[in-house]
Amino acid sequence: MAQRFGGKYSPEGQSEPQASRPGQSFRNAQVDPVGVRANLMFVPPAILTLLSLNDGATGLALGLVGAGLWIGGAFLLREGLKAQAAFDARKVARKPALPRKILAAVLAGGGAALAAWKAEPGILIAAIYAAATAGLHIAAFGIDPLQDKGAEGIDEFQQSRVARAVDEAEESLAAMKDAVLRARDRAVEARVEQFQAVARDLFRTVEEDPRDLTAARKYLTVYLRGARDATVKFADIYARSQDAQARAGYLALLDDLEQNFAARTRKMLVEDRADLTIEIDVLRDRLQREGVHLDQN
Repeated sequence: MAQRFGGKYSPEGQSEPQASRPGQSFRNAQVDPVGVRANLMFVPPAILTLLSLNDGATGLALGLVGAGLWIGGAFLLREGLKAQAAFDARKVARKPALPRKILAAVLAGGGAALAAWKAEPGILIAAIYAAATAGLHIAAFGIDPLQDKGAEGIDEFQQSRVARAVDEAEESLAAMKDAVLRARDRAVEARVEQFQAVARDLFRTVEEDPRDLTAARKYLTVYLRGARDATVKFADIYARSQDAQARAGYLALLDDLEQNFAARTRKMLVEDRADLTIEIDVLRDRLQREGVHLDQN
């Protein structure tokens, strides 16, 4: 029996239901701070090592030490770029305890000085090459943040407590991201990224007002640890059996967690606005008692 044509492109047809896509999977997404330029810093020490193999014992020693300084500077640069990205991503942040990018420039300058000394011994020549290399390094990659950001009026002890709690929470998120890769499911990976974006909204709210840490502590510790452990178990099960029921249960867990985190964030923002309104009202009443009348229009 003939069957009438229908479907997505039929005049009377309807589009087939499409799988919902997470609308916030790329919100708060960040580019990897360690780019090609930073990775290229490993090339000069490799070249220096190769060129030093036939330069005798002294030349080889100078070349290896210089290459070692360059490699150490390249690793410090990578860590400095990551610290810089984390600093820029937060509204309230403390400067890095170790100025990694500046130390990387110093090590690169030291490596260049030894390389120049190996080719043409002389303090002046080595100093010129060291200064030029360090200057170009700083011009290319910049220096580390040297001042705290958004820390005015915030108790240092409370800020330190918040920083430790957020760092621990970020470790849980990173463990979730690493674990879910074993499942080899792009949709689930995108769903985890969406949850991470919502969780980081809560982190930023707590950082802006450390007084919220008490109310949010269980979200930053207990809930995220549970989410991390659940992700590890799901990834192990799904990688072996592709169990659809386990996948559905894990996605439902992420939905519940995301709703709870978003609700906690909204509640803290409302409480902060309420506190501000009370402070404004108290200040207005005090000014009126002093004979100062404010325009409330």
